[in-house]
Amino acid sequence: MGNFSIITEFLLMEFSSLRELQVLHALLFLLIYLAALMGNLLTIAAIITDPQLHYPMYFFLSNLSLLDIYTISVTLPKFIVNSLSGTQLLSLLGCAAQIFFFLLFSATEFALLVAMSYDRFVAICHPLHYGIIMTPARCVWAAVGSWLSGLIYSSLHTGNMFRLPFSGSNVIHQFFCDIPHVLKVSASDVFNTEFLLIVASLCSLLFCFAFLIVSYARIFSSVLKIPSVEGRYKAISTCSPQLMILILFLISVMTAVLKDTSDTSPIQNLLIAMIYTIIPPLMNPIIYSLRNQNVTTAMDKMFRRIFPPRNKCPSLKT
Repeated sequence: MGNFSIITEFLLMEFSSLRELQVLHALLFLLIYLAALMGNLLTIAAIITDPQLHYPMYFFLSNLSLLDIYTISVTLPKFIVNSLSGTQLLSLLGCAAQIFFFLLFSATEFALLVAMSYDRFVAICHPLHYGIIMTPARCVWAAVGSWLSGLIYSSLHTGNMFRLPFSGSNVIHQFFCDIPHVLKVSASDVFNTEFLLIVASLCSLLFCFAFLIVSYARIFSSVLKIPSVEGRYKAISTCSPQLMILILFLISVMTAVLKDTSDTSPIQNLLIAMIYTIIPPLMNPIIYSLRNQNVTTAMDKMFRRIFPPRNKCPSLKT
């Protein structure tokens, strides 16, 4: 029997071997992380503090911003700490935690985007029944169902991947525990089961994707029937941010699923990973701030309450 070594920790890839560049990368990604946190926290705070935004659409948006905070916090803080400390080791438990929570938040976000598309479908195609269909209780159950579906999906994949010991090389050509790289050192039984799980999940994802296409097709069909230009613009402005976020999410998912780790260089793998781990949480609050006037107005009101404008002192007449 040949040499057989069981992996107890993984060695993550670093952007550069130079210490100065490692610190520079850590500071750069720290700024990106803080920007994503600030954007999403401001969105949540604006929705909570403004009573005019206490509607289903903004309830789902606040949940989406919360998920973006969680998603980017799974991978980026660990990478920043590793770059500053000069170590790239990650324990087996830490790797399992990264995969579990990343899948949990990503699957939950997709389910939430489906719920958001249904909300816009009802609001535009059936406006008279919106208050009856999208009740607060149903919105809460939709959010809970999204979290439960993400939990089930993540538990199945993570439980299968880590049910048997790993063997072989412990080097992961990524700045976090990426699933394709972990599967390379997994047992053959795990790989075969994971393949079946991925096929089953793709079937459910295709069903959800078909639902999204039908929903937005009905939405745009209803929008084109609105007689006034102002009415059409208002309807489009309420659903275009969700559509842009959905497209960004689907692009990031397709990038993660369709990438070929064997034919790409390590630097290309790192850049591809940034597309689906960093870009969506960073861009989502920017999209809503630029495309949704209500969120922008709520943020402005919140800042005015926190930092009230100073009254100019009247000039004294001599």
